[in-house]
Amino acid sequence: MGKSAAIFPGEIKQMNSEKFSKLFPLGSHLCREPMPPMSELKKDMENLRKHGFNLIKLQEHWQIDEPREGKYDFSRYEELIEHAARLDLGVYLGLTCEQAPAWLWHKYPECRMIGRDGIPVMYEAQIALPGDGKPGPCFDHPDAMNVHLRFISHLVRTLGRYENIVVWNTWQEIGYRAENFVNNSVCFCANTLQNFRLWLKDCFGDLDVLNRRWNTRYREWCDISPTRSANAKGPWAVDIFWQYYMDNVQIARTLRARAEAIKQADRFKRPVFAHKGGPVIGSAQDWAYARCQDFLGSSCYPASCPGRNWDDWRNAEHPDRHAALLNETWEIVALKYDYIRSCNLAGHPVWAAELQGGPVTGGVHIGRVPSADDMRRWILTALGSGVSAISFWVTRAEIAAGEADGFALLDSQGDTTPRFEEAARIGKSLNKHADVFGRPTTARSDVGIIINEMNYQLCMSLRGEKELKDHLSYSIRGWHRLLWDEGIPVDFVNIADIERAGCYKVLILPFPLLMSEESAAKLCEYVKNGGSLISEVAPGRINEYGFCNRGELSPIMRYLFGVRHESITMIREPKCGKRWSLPDRTWGEYVDAAMLAGEGVLAGHKLCANVYLETFCCEEGRACLRYGDKVAGVERKFGRGKAYLLGTVVGHVGTAYRNSASKVCVRKLLSESGVGPEHSGKLLLRRRVAGKKAAWIFTNPTEEKIKESICVRGFASVNDLLGDKLKIVKDQVELVVDSLDVRVLIVQR
Repeated sequence: MGKSAAIFPGEIKQMNSEKFSKLFPLGSHLCREPMPPMSELKKDMENLRKHGFNLIKLQEHWQIDEPREGKYDFSRYEELIEHAARLDLGVYLGLTCEQAPAWLWHKYPECRMIGRDGIPVMYEAQIALPGDGKPGPCFDHPDAMNVHLRFISHLVRTLGRYENIVVWNTWQEIGYRAENFVNNSVCFCANTLQNFRLWLKDCFGDLDVLNRRWNTRYREWCDISPTRSANAKGPWAVDIFWQYYMDNVQIARTLRARAEAIKQADRFKRPVFAHKGGPVIGSAQDWAYARCQDFLGSSCYPASCPGRNWDDWRNAEHPDRHAALLNETWEIVALKYDYIRSCNLAGHPVWAAELQGGPVTGGVHIGRVPSADDMRRWILTALGSGVSAISFWVTRAEIAAGEADGFALLDSQGDTTPRFEEAARIGKSLNKHADVFGRPTTARSDVGIIINEMNYQLCMSLRGEKELKDHLSYSIRGWHRLLWDEGIPVDFVNIADIERAGCYKVLILPFPLLMSEESAAKLCEYVKNGGSLISEVAPGRINEYGFCNRGELSPIMRYLFGVRHESITMIREPKCGKRWSLPDRTWGEYVDAAMLAGEGVLAGHKLCANVYLETFCCEEGRACLRYGDKVAGVERKFGRGKAYLLGTVVGHVGTAYRNSASKVCVRKLLSESGVGPEHSGKLLLRRRVAGKKAAWIFTNPTEEKIKESICVRGFASVNDLLGDKLKIVKDQVELVVDSLDVRVLIVQR
C-alpha cells in the first residue's frame, strides 16, 4: 500500500476540488493496464504539467486491484497520485468494474450473464482490451453487486484521502456491448428476469391491467419472459418493454449503486459521473443515465467514424477531404455534445471524457495522424456545443497490440508533437477564461428536437426491419444538420419532460411512428400555450404497446392537426437512388420521387419527399403542402400556437439528396415561429455567456476563406481567444476564418 497519511505531508502541494472548480479541466488519460514503466508515466506527467495541462486520468481495474478477495493493492495509483499532487495536477479517477477478478467467477459462477440463446457468457477479461472487460458480471446477482460495491468503497476510502482527486468516473463507456464482443445480447439470467417482472409490477400494478394493455393472457407474473428468438419480428409489447428495461432501468440501477457507494465513502464529496462511448441518437437512455450521478459525459473520436452510407458525401464517386472533415466537425463533435449537453440537467457540467488524441489504429488499418488544425477544430467545436472539460485519450502511444501505437497526443517516443502543442496552447487560453468555458454556460436554444424512448424501442424491436431504427436516427441527425447549417443552435428534448418545454419556440417531432396518448396530450398542451410543433409523417400510428391506432394516427394528433388520414405509401428516392429503399415486392408499392409543392404559409416553396408519403383530409387544418391535388402537409393554429404536420420524412434532406429548395422551405417554417440564425453571415455562431463576459465561437463550414464584419457595439473589450490579432474599426471586427477553421472572440461589456 502507499505511504501517505490521511493528509498529505506539508511539502506536497495540493490541488483540491475548490481550487479545481476555478479551472477549465484539461487533461489526458495517463495509463490503463497493462501499465508502462512508472518512470515513463512520471516523466509524461511532468511534461503535461509543463505544457499547461492540469489533469490526468487514471483508470483502475478491479481484476488487477483485488486479485484475491479482500486483498487490495492500490500502491501504484497512490504513487502516481502523490506525484501528480507534487506537480499540482488534479486526478480524474475512473473505475473498470466490468473487468472482474477471477475469484468472483469461481465463487459466484451464477453471476455470469446469460445470452439470448440461454448460454452463459464465458468471456472473463484479464486485461482492458477489448472493451474494458465488457460485458462483465451481471450485477443483478446480489452477491456480485455487494462485493463490487465493497471494492468501490474500499478504493474510495483509500485513494479518496488524496485531495487532488477531483472527480470519480463509475463506468468507462457505459453499456455491455455484448453483441460486439461475445456475439450475443444480455442478460437473460434468473435475477434479471425477476427484476424485470418486479419492475413491470411496479409500472402496471395489476396483472389484469398489463394483460389488457398488452393484449396478452399471462396467468402469473413469473410467466412473463422476453422473446428469445433473434429473428422474431413482433414488435410485441413484452419485447419493447424488455429492451426499455435493459437500456434504461437495469444499467441505471448499477450506475446509481456505484455513485451512492462513492458518495458514502468519500469524505470530500467530490463529483461523480460516468460516460458513454457516444450517445445513441434517437434513444432517451442518456437522460436516465445522467440522473444516476452528478452528470454524464461522452467519448469522442472524430476521425474514427466515416458518416452514414446514405449520406451524399459517402455516395460521391470520390469522397473528398472537405466533406469528410466537415462531417467529423458536425456529426461526431457538434451533434454528439449537443445531445449529451441536452440530457444533463441544466447547470451541470459536460465532459469530453475521452477526446481523440492521435491516430485511430487497429490491425493493419492505421488511421490518419490528427494535425494541429484537426485538434483546434475538434476542441473549439466541442466548446460550441457546451463542453466544459476535456480529457484526451491518451497521453502516450498505446502499447497494447490491439490499438498499436495509436490514439495518443504523443508518439511512442519524444516529448512533443504538433497536435500535443496545439492542445496545450488552446488549453492555456481556455484557462484564462475558465469562468466562461469551465462551467455550463451554454444557453437554452429556441429549438428542441424531441426524443421518444418508446418510439426508439419500437423501431429497434422490429428484428429483420432494422431500417426503422436507421430511419429514426437518420431523420433526427438530418434535422440537426439542417439547423446547424443555418446557424441555429438546437437542444434535444426527452418527450417524458415535455411539460417543461414551454421555453422552446419550436419543437420538432421526427419519425414519430409510436406515441402514447399521454405524450400526445402534452404536445397538444405545448402548442395551446404558444409553441410551434413541426411533426413528420404518421405521428402515433402505433401506440406504446405496439398496436396500431385505428385511423392511422394518434386520436389526439388528429385533433391537434385538424385532419383525417387519407393514404400512406412508399415514395421512391430522388435520382432513382437505392440508398434506403427496399426492393418492390410487387407492382404499385411505390410512387415516383416528388417535390411537394407549398401553399398557404409555404406558398412558393418546395420540399423533397422521402421514405413515406402520407396524404390527409383537412378538417380544421389548412393545407401547406400538396402532392398533386392531394394534401400532404397541414398547418393549424391551435390556442396560442401553431402545429404543422408534414406527410413525409423531412430530416433525411439534411444529409441525403440535399437540395437548396428543401433547406429554404425548412427555413421558412422556422421563421414563421420567430426562429432564425444567431448570425446573418456565412459563418456559423455559437455563444457561451458568463455574466458580462461571452465567447462567440465562429465556424467556417465552407471550402473558401470567409471574411466578415462582426458588430461588437456595447462591448468594452474584444479579443481573440488564441491571441491572434484583430482588426477593429469603430464597432466592427473584421474576422477572417479559413475553410473548416473555428475562431473564438472573447467579448466583455
